[in-house]
Amino acid sequence: MEKQDKKLKLQETMLIEPGNEKDAAAKGQPAAGEDSDAAFDRELERLMQAEPEGRNGKKGKKKAKKTNAIGSHSKPRQKKWSRKRKALTAAGVVVILAAAARLALGGGKEPAPAVAVQTLEKGEIQNRLTVTGPISGTDSVDVVSNLHAEVLELKVKEGDRVEKDQLLAVIDSKDLQKEVEIAQNAYDLAVVTKQEKQREAERGYAKAMQDCQTAKAALERTAVMVQSGGEPPVNLENAQNTYADALREANSYRLVGGKPAADESYDLQIKNAEFELEKKKEELDSAQVTSPISGTVVRVNTKVGQFADKPEDEKPMFIIENLDQLELEIKISEYSIGKVRQGQPVTIHADILNDETVNGVVASISPTGEEKGGGSSERVIPTTIEITDQNTKLIAGITAKAEIVLEEAKDVLVVPVSALYQQDDGSLCVQKVENQTIHLVLVKTGVESDINIEVTPVEEGTLQAGDTIVTNASSALTEGMTVTVMN
Repeated sequence: MEKQDKKLKLQETMLIEPGNEKDAAAKGQPAAGEDSDAAFDRELERLMQAEPEGRNGKKGKKKAKKTNAIGSHSKPRQKKWSRKRKALTAAGVVVILAAAARLALGGGKEPAPAVAVQTLEKGEIQNRLTVTGPISGTDSVDVVSNLHAEVLELKVKEGDRVEKDQLLAVIDSKDLQKEVEIAQNAYDLAVVTKQEKQREAERGYAKAMQDCQTAKAALERTAVMVQSGGEPPVNLENAQNTYADALREANSYRLVGGKPAADESYDLQIKNAEFELEKKKEELDSAQVTSPISGTVVRVNTKVGQFADKPEDEKPMFIIENLDQLELEIKISEYSIGKVRQGQPVTIHADILNDETVNGVVASISPTGEEKGGGSSERVIPTTIEITDQNTKLIAGITAKAEIVLEEAKDVLVVPVSALYQQDDGSLCVQKVENQTIHLVLVKTGVESDINIEVTPVEEGTLQAGDTIVTNASSALTEGMTVTVMN
């Protein structure tokens, strides 16, 4: 009786008389002029609701249980699989609606559950990581000046190609030239002073040595006279004191290599004067602003008449980049960096390239991580991608996208992620259909892409290319169950 009521209800929904659009909407059928997709969505929502109470006040629990069994799993999937399954949800909805229609129109025997399937094939699968970052030159320098002097002339403009040591700007150097002259005079004076002190030391030391020899001879003569009684003993004491004074005077001179030398303080004076002179000469040289590298002038932040040490917005006077070799700076999550290595090939996309791509390689990976920012506790690792293609449309300063192949496998069995089912014990399986019968095949997984994943049967030969598998695995499909196949 219940099945007959359902059959009549379905027949009513197939026929809609003019003017009964509201009744049709209530029954889930499209009213006149209504979009079929909107009607489908509304009917799906109605079917998914609990069946209304019957005459005895009890709900249709059996039908609700059957619907839940077909559309649910006994154990939640991993989170990342759930996101990927969204694209395949529509197929599962079709299966549910088809099964409901069969139940409504069937006779006394329940029909077999309908399942969506596909033929298992071998193919290639890749796990790709995509990260964005800015394009820049491989070598970049900021040209600055500490001189508080007026810029007299600019020799280049933005976009100019320059060579190393090429003149970029000329700064007023009149005051610097005077300072160099003063420093030069101070240095020359320090050198002359030392030379004069050196000569004085040589003359003084020579006289001291002569006085020492004279005093020594007088001491020896006096000692003989005193011993013979020709002179009183006091004269010997005086001669000894005179000789001692002469020795002290000779020893007061600084000797270098056995020769007298001026005091070392004069050497320090020369060094200080020389340092100051070199400093002033460097400042004078910096009045000619030159490029430290060969490259392209990408920014000019100064003007004629401005002071060299006060460019616009406190920026460098010039920014020079080597644009002959470009690179891409990206930051890779700590969760993915373990699969990235130097030398890995990279495919680069950018809006400026339109539909074209550019090749690159992972050039360097920072040995330390840094905060991702935005309140996240995740760490990221700065990584440099070298762009290997030459003469591309890429330019410095734009954002590009790097796509790195982390893993890949060829000639392997590939299934949709939604075809995997995780059993209560944590093992994974796919549901193979053979002769309209379900068989659970245990598998191990490998490389995973956005929607597909590599599988290998745990028991060799139980799964191979050409087999038919269920695309949306379900806990309701058990070993040995008979099903109706929907391609």
